[in-house]
Amino acid sequence: MKNVFNELMGGLDDVEQFLAGRKEGFKIHVPEEVDVKRIRTAMKMTQSRFSDTFGFSIDAVKNWETGRRTPESPARTLLTVIERNPGAVISALYQETGATATATVHMKRGSASRERMKAAFRKKRVAAKSQSKTA
Repeated sequence: MKNVFNELMGGLDDVEQFLAGRKEGFKIHVPEEVDVKRIRTAMKMTQSRFSDTFGFSIDAVKNWETGRRTPESPARTLLTVIERNPGAVISALYQETGATATATVHMKRGSASRERMKAAFRKKRVAAKSQSKTA
């Protein structure tokens, strides 16, 4: 267990050095294929809700799911983040209101991502309320 921890910490040190400009050679991996339908259905969203929530056109979602088109690299990157941490994307896209964003996402019960997302929105609502009281 200590070896895993040490490897993780070493990786974090590498990232920190890279971000500070002291280390080169890191590359990101953008998947060649992304299963949009699997991502969307795992989140229990309709095509319309998925496109509205994440800023894709409904036609793009339909075309990706039927295989008529393939998402370009930036879309594949965003879809990968949506798959792994939808709360982060929603939090970034819905900066003004937490209530609207929480109503748009329906994920499986007990999901760790869902819990992180709910916590992030609670934090944003508290911050918004405290800002409105001071204004």
